[in-house]
Amino acid sequence: MTNSAHLNELGEFLKARRAELSPRMVGLPDPDGRRRVAGLRREEVAVLASVSTHHYTRLEQGRIAPSISALSALVRALRLNDEQRDHLFGLVGREANLPRRRAAQKVQPQLRTVLDDLTVTPAMILGRNLDVLAWNPMATALFNIDFTQIPERQRNYIRQLFTDPKMRTLYVDWENSARNAIALLRRCAAAQPDDLGLTTLVGELSVQDEQFCRWWDGRQIAPRTSGSKVFRHPVAGELALDWDVLSCEADSDQRLVVWIAEPDSRSHAGLRFLCSWAGKEPRAN
Repeated sequence: MTNSAHLNELGEFLKARRAELSPRMVGLPDPDGRRRVAGLRREEVAVLASVSTHHYTRLEQGRIAPSISALSALVRALRLNDEQRDHLFGLVGREANLPRRRAAQKVQPQLRTVLDDLTVTPAMILGRNLDVLAWNPMATALFNIDFTQIPERQRNYIRQLFTDPKMRTLYVDWENSARNAIALLRRCAAAQPDDLGLTTLVGELSVQDEQFCRWWDGRQIAPRTSGSKVFRHPVAGELALDWDVLSCEADSDQRLVVWIAEPDSRSHAGLRFLCSWAGKEPRAN
């Protein structure tokens, strides 16, 4: 059993860690940047950990012992590294059996070769949790995003869908695209339910965007791995494109996504125009 001394120490540890974090560090809004106390507020940690403020307050006061699920949520909410996580679990006599943060993925050479050969077709390589691992100049042109300006840990397709205003106007049916992306992300969660990167992503987007939070809780079934999208591009105009996915045998967590137009169509001509426009831009990766 966890004694009161350990619970008090747990509470002090939570308060100290909370004081070290800023809203920006955990993806929370902080319009004026003025706070009477350093760090996060209790209610903000509670939201990030998906517990009530009352429950979290009692944890900080050393009045209750957290469950394993609550500990896991606090690890995510407070951005604890492996040593801090082990210490947190040790304070309540638990062993931290959750997996460490997974190593960064490296693009498979086979997919890179195919990607580099696509000169008129927008394409990108997505990794686990829909992380953007690589892209071609046409993808940069189609999405109007300079991926090199996005920190590597934040290069994520679904993050861009919900946080970049340009994406909401680029897709003619943004809501359907966003819902489908969430369904794909939920399939990732089913395969790796304890992935720290995924739980962090879901936690941040749930706090930042009410629609994401509502649709994530909706448990939508994953869509097909191909389909059609209509883009309203600011330079090339309306583009009706089919998308498809090429899987990688060497790494099932990597896939090449392509957007193609019907030959001799208006959208095909639009892609060729976009290609000439993209050719004036520096290579993205």
